[in-house]
Amino acid sequence: MRPTVFGAMDGLVTNASLIIGVSGGGLSAHSTIVTGLAGLVAGSFSMATGEFISVTSQNELTDAEAALEKDKLERFPEAEEEELAEALAGYGLDAALAKQVAAEISKRPDAAFRMHTREEFGIDPDDLASPWVAAGLSLISFALGAVIPLAPYLAGARGLLVTLLVFAVALFVGGEAVGRVTSRPPLLSGIRQLVLGSLAALVTYGIGRAIGTWFH
Repeated sequence: MRPTVFGAMDGLVTNASLIIGVSGGGLSAHSTIVTGLAGLVAGSFSMATGEFISVTSQNELTDAEAALEKDKLERFPEAEEEELAEALAGYGLDAALAKQVAAEISKRPDAAFRMHTREEFGIDPDDLASPWVAAGLSLISFALGAVIPLAPYLAGARGLLVTLLVFAVALFVGGEAVGRVTSRPPLLSGIRQLVLGSLAALVTYGIGRAIGTWFH
């Protein structure tokens, strides 16, 4: 969910801002299309690469922490069992019962390993995200988001008006959808996304127009 939603919203706002910015700079519709397509391709692969590296690095860190915990369980089993009993007592178990449960768990190395890694690091070594899936979702979702503001130009539009309308609707609908998924007020989420995305586009348009005026 995270890379998909983030990728789509990033693609939408990034490419729309890019298209609006170069249009403000006075580029022709043809140049705007080329720029938008380049932004779509470059942004998609950039997102995929970044997501792959991010998830891979997180998994490598998780593996390192898990290896450290496994070494501690092998070298200091009594201390680790006592540590687990304290953690269980922290959840409200009676001290004697917590020690009994910790002792039972410690008899099974795999169960003890999972409990310790979850308690100490908040991770599950057996349930790691796939960097390939995350990268693929990021690439596809960014491309889908990025093609939305480009679509009017591909359909023959020669001005910004249609693109701005499509961009505004997509921002609101996307924000509303995120609100529904996260159980937040959809209307407020849609308005928030619309306002933030519009600000990004407005700033980019202003910069593009200023640069275009300067060089003309």
